[in-house]
Amino acid sequence: MAVPTSENKAKISLRVYPNTNRSEVVGFRNGVLQVKVSAPPTKGQANRELIALLSQLLGIDKGSIDIIKGHTIRNKVVAIDGLSREEVMKRLTYKLFSSGGASR
Repeated sequence: MAVPTSENKAKISLRVYPNTNRSEVVGFRNGVLQVKVSAPPTKGQANRELIALLSQLLGIDKGSIDIIKGHTIRNKVVAIDGLSREEVMKRLTYKLFSSGGASR
């Protein structure tokens, strides 16, 4: 669930499924963003792939995205600087509905 921390900073809860065929956002389930990444969950590879995917989908720099909870587990919380909660949700929802799933 996206929770605002300030007007231009949002937190998003997500569940990551590593080592899949392709990297994509598959939707929301119970307010949690479901994300598949093609990288394996070793040595931070899946986390780097997650940040790269979100950066691309949201149209922001990778440095604006930080994993603040769940570095070594599938359930994570990500902070996004420079965008409000509403703008993050708008961009992700647009990507999901415009392509039937947001892939990279």
